[in-house]
Amino acid sequence: MNSMSSTNKGLVRVVAVSTMAALTLGFTACTAGTAGEPSSSSGLAVTVGEAPNQDVVDLYTDRDTAVAAAVAALPQFIEKALKQTGVPGAAVAVVSNGKVVFEEGRGVRDVKTKEPVDVNTVFQIASLSKPLSSSIVAKAITEDADLSWEDPVVKYLPDFALNDPYVTKHGKIADFFSHRTGIPTGGGDDLEDLGFDVDYIMAHMNQIPLASFRDTYQYSNFGLTVGGEAVAASRGQTWAQTAHELLFEPLGMTSTTTIHDEYLAADDRAAMHARTGVGQYEQLFDRDADAEAPAGGVASTAGDIAKWMNMVLANGEVDGAEFIDPLVLAKTYSAHSITGGDATNLTSRTSHYGFGTNVSATVTGRVNISHSGAFGWGSATNATMIPDLNLGIVVLTNGAPSGVPEAIVSEFVDLVQFGEETRPWLDVWPGVFAHFSDPAGDLVGKEPPTDASAAGPAGDYVGTYTSPYFGKFVVTEKNGALTGALGPEGGYTFKIDPWNGDTLSFVPTGENALPGSLSSAVFVRKDGQITGVTLTYFNKFPAPGQEPNGLGVFTRAG
Repeated sequence: MNSMSSTNKGLVRVVAVSTMAALTLGFTACTAGTAGEPSSSSGLAVTVGEAPNQDVVDLYTDRDTAVAAAVAALPQFIEKALKQTGVPGAAVAVVSNGKVVFEEGRGVRDVKTKEPVDVNTVFQIASLSKPLSSSIVAKAITEDADLSWEDPVVKYLPDFALNDPYVTKHGKIADFFSHRTGIPTGGGDDLEDLGFDVDYIMAHMNQIPLASFRDTYQYSNFGLTVGGEAVAASRGQTWAQTAHELLFEPLGMTSTTTIHDEYLAADDRAAMHARTGVGQYEQLFDRDADAEAPAGGVASTAGDIAKWMNMVLANGEVDGAEFIDPLVLAKTYSAHSITGGDATNLTSRTSHYGFGTNVSATVTGRVNISHSGAFGWGSATNATMIPDLNLGIVVLTNGAPSGVPEAIVSEFVDLVQFGEETRPWLDVWPGVFAHFSDPAGDLVGKEPPTDASAAGPAGDYVGTYTSPYFGKFVVTEKNGALTGALGPEGGYTFKIDPWNGDTLSFVPTGENALPGSLSSAVFVRKDGQITGVTLTYFNKFPAPGQEPNGLGVFTRAG
């Protein structure tokens, strides 16, 4: 459920004005003062930038006072957010002018043990991994003059292929990091849920039907993962080695890892908590995201993320020296894909995606760099940076997507800009994220028809079925009960129950199939014999409105 990392699409209040309006504002301001000086000739206080498109609405007070006041209000708001939503715990850090000015843990890291969250608590950060990975790639490019965002991934992964030979040949690292390859949202996630590793998933992405190349934004965990793996291959390394060598170790991010077993080995780590009801969170799952490590496999602390934010806000410098080429880093945070906006509504503001990060603007006109991360099994995060103010905030939580990170960030940014909130964020964001804990499947909430036909004898369905994408699906029978098995060595199993004739039912589980999920298994009978089956849940990706993709259609092999 890493699609959460695109939560800014159409949701965060961004500002986009027409070219004429921008020029008018800029030229008016330029007549009133020089760069960096406020202007109030129009009755609206505006700070003039070096160019008209860098002009911004003034803060309600001076910058340092505004930041200090917002920081002072954070503890109370964090406590309120946890209490109101039931999210077990949170860690928050704020960086300002190159320093960490706030770093605290609140709540508990495990509802069973009640151990408290502190500044050393390690959280799974889900899709907040993506902007970290873009910095890793930027550092790799800085070190290697022959490496570029514009390199095709097949230059380094010659055996990799997508469904379209043209996209395979021409897809650049930049395309994979900006979600414009056409790989549909959720493509590959289903294989990960079954337990397949990154090698298997990448080898089978050629089965996934593609959307239009470079014409559509399709948020793809495994698309970005391919881009990261290509960069690691260019160095003759694993992604974990590349991440550690290029970013984590140099920045002193000593509690950060891309390896799930290292996260599990941490004594001070936040357990995952799924949402099981309104305000109710339970520790039910463990999410191993190693297969998509560049896109969602990082575990870290708020303090470590703060170190990374300070580097980004310093234009790639660390301790006053260049760490990442500022031109390479700037490209990372430029707009490359359009992610939101309503073409039928001229008041709808457009949002964008860079390389592994959202790029938008605050209501005062300041560039806003952000990314959320979320696992339905129990993690939600957000980091937001405002370069104009040399300011950043990160919020890590150990509860399923709830809007808490986004509410805390929105409240903080409001307090800095206006001295008060513009919306009741703790009422707004939880509603936006409520559906992320919904169950999945075509039979959710349904009961078998009252006039349902009887299923055939259990033995009719026993056998091995194959799909070019999923591999083997094995159905076995014991004492009249059917069990299905998918994934490596058949490790993903589920009961298959009667529903209506040769349409049976099963309960899928995984990051995209939360408690309460229920789907149909539609077996095909020809001349009295079962010849195939469609597992409906596995026949389309989880993004709203996506059509069946044919990948969940299995043919009987024996």
